[in-house]
Amino acid sequence: MKLTAQLAAVLALVFGLICLGVGVHGLWQVRDLADATERADAQGFAWFWLFLAAVALTTAVLSHLMAKGRLGRLE
Repeated sequence: MKLTAQLAAVLALVFGLICLGVGVHGLWQVRDLADATERADAQGFAWFWLFLAAVALTTAVLSHLMAKGRLGRLE
């Protein structure tokens, strides 16, 4: 299955924004946990979602640049 660079950029942007929302929401909710172990686990989980967001948003930017032809010629 082939994806165009524009479609990849849009899908990566949507996925990145969803991951960013989950990560930020997770970090906001960490304050409500009383148990230190649960708090550490929840914080690690939230940071993982923020890492996924960073990867997806970077992919979206690179795909957008490829679609515009700024990273070289597409074949």
